[in-house]
Amino acid sequence: MHLPNSIAVRKMNNMARTDACADVLVLCYHAVDETWPAELSVTPQAFERQLDVLVERGYESVTFREAVFAPRKSRTVAITFDDAFRSVQAQAFPRLAERGFVGTVFVPTSFVDRGEPASWDGVAQWLGTLHEQQLLPLTQAELLELAGAGWEIGSHTCTHPHLTQLRDDELARELVESRRRCAELLGHPCTTLAYPYGDVDERVRRSAERAGYEAAGSLPARFDRPTPLDWPRVGIWHEDGDRTFALKVSPKLRRLRRSPLWTALDAARLRSVRPRKS
Repeated sequence: MHLPNSIAVRKMNNMARTDACADVLVLCYHAVDETWPAELSVTPQAFERQLDVLVERGYESVTFREAVFAPRKSRTVAITFDDAFRSVQAQAFPRLAERGFVGTVFVPTSFVDRGEPASWDGVAQWLGTLHEQQLLPLTQAELLELAGAGWEIGSHTCTHPHLTQLRDDELARELVESRRRCAELLGHPCTTLAYPYGDVDERVRRSAERAGYEAAGSLPARFDRPTPLDWPRVGIWHEDGDRTFALKVSPKLRRLRRSPLWTALDAARLRSVRPRKS
């Protein structure tokens, strides 16, 4: 009789524990800033209200890896930040610490300690504006400070590309080199990843596994059965008011997003906002 190896057994057991957990919530933020009107930035005031909702609902804060493999109680939340902007350390970190929360930040490693603003599709339009400083990335020293406070530091590739559009060799380089660089920056292995733009398919997942990642966050419309290398996160955006946030983090809505009905509802929504042909 063939028995799976010990790593596979541990992963299956961990997945069983996750399935048994009543509520595992993973949020995806990017920046916290008072004046930046970008879609990916939330104000400090909104962020505080959102955290207080989580506290009131009894969520226990864990890192992304812990949410995937070792949720601690019936209500578990992992608060993740893509892009590693400095506002994460300056604005989000103290507000999370006040509530006994930790976070996870996913780092595009090519920008660390370059002293230059980030520049990729989706943020480059802010270069040369009053908000260019919001694009400055966290330094190695700041990442180490967060890690020392119990935060998890994961990879967000090297240069923040659309991974599904890369050739196989380019894809492997982005994943392998960023994981190596994270380990170099932090002094310990990097095992988690967030796919830039939530852009992932089966080829990208297989490449991430070959690169040595054990868990990776995505941003799907529909929440199919989670797997460690395609773990759904709830994106939180600039226009999300208090009622929208409360709805987004509702266990009932997230259960709906796992059902086939969500696909039909999402398609209907897209049709309703599609521009009419002239």
